[in-house]
Amino acid sequence: MTEGFLSQDEIDALLRGEATSSSSTPELSAMEQDALGEIGNISMGSAATTLSVLLGRRVSITTPRVSVSNLEEIKGQYPLPYLVIEVGYTHGIVGTNVLAIREQDALIIADLMMGGDGLNPPTELNELYMSAVSEAMNQMMGGVATSMSTVFRKKIDIAPPNVNLIDFAVASSITNAVGTDDNIVRVAFRMEVEDLIDSEIMQILPIDVAKEMVDSLMNAVQPPAAAPVAEAPKTADASSSQAQTAKAQQQVAAASVAKQHIQPVNVQPVQFAPLVQGTMPVTDTNIERIMDVPLQVTVELGRTRKLIRDILELAPGSVMELDKLAGEPVDILVNGKLIAKGEVVVIDENFGVRITDIISPLERTYNLQ
Repeated sequence: MTEGFLSQDEIDALLRGEATSSSSTPELSAMEQDALGEIGNISMGSAATTLSVLLGRRVSITTPRVSVSNLEEIKGQYPLPYLVIEVGYTHGIVGTNVLAIREQDALIIADLMMGGDGLNPPTELNELYMSAVSEAMNQMMGGVATSMSTVFRKKIDIAPPNVNLIDFAVASSITNAVGTDDNIVRVAFRMEVEDLIDSEIMQILPIDVAKEMVDSLMNAVQPPAAAPVAEAPKTADASSSQAQTAKAQQQVAAASVAKQHIQPVNVQPVQFAPLVQGTMPVTDTNIERIMDVPLQVTVELGRTRKLIRDILELAPGSVMELDKLAGEPVDILVNGKLIAKGEVVVIDENFGVRITDIISPLERTYNLQ
């Protein structure tokens, strides 16, 4: 192009439908962008629910924004360390889905999963914290695949995600699924985790994968085509008259059936016989048949709950505090059910338990529930 005018070669290229420069990019239509936004809304809503269960915190992922970009442009706009989760579709859709969240947000998620409060997250993602975040991302993307299966009305399977920490400011590439200058679809979401995270996450899709998702959505919501009804040829007036008579008879029969269906029905409230409280007789007539059935008897000193972090820090000599007070009776369980309480004694060189109390039938019934 010279002085604002197209050259003859450029005009010929336009007439042939060819691109006039390498900067021209295939755009998504407004309908396709809306469809991708709706898909992202539903799938990431499922991911938010999954993450909320894992963290025990309220998580919301809202306001998708769909645009066409490329990886080089994204790196320039977000020169920050990101945790990149790359998921390959193995069934239903062919291609790759990339999810990117900021490293700082990933650190808070890791701290919450390890039992922390998220207020003082670690400064770096070591192997342990990376494993925790990877499991959270795996569960989230699994929820995304499940919701997409429901929306598309076909099975969608994914491979285990590949998680990497990438600094967009210095990295040469974000993913190998597409080239740095290739066009991609970026769906940006706002993610909030109570008062700990208020950030943006990105979903990066190759153009062909995005269009395949749109096609799957359109095919799922398109109503089935009605089967064509063939009309019988009119061969003669007598045949036409017979057909009209048969049609009239069918209409009369249908009206008769409809009239029968709308006849008033006598409806009465159901009445039950009064309940009589009684006791079930106990008999030992056949108890001898099960006398040789073995039962597992367990004496439980106490219980406690620990965080993953506390379990990993256990070492020889560590002391674990239980929920029983000193001198409090221990629980005696048969096949895992509490039946009695007792006190620990020493018989020669072995431990034993002296039964001090038998659980009443009412308490046993409560424990079974």
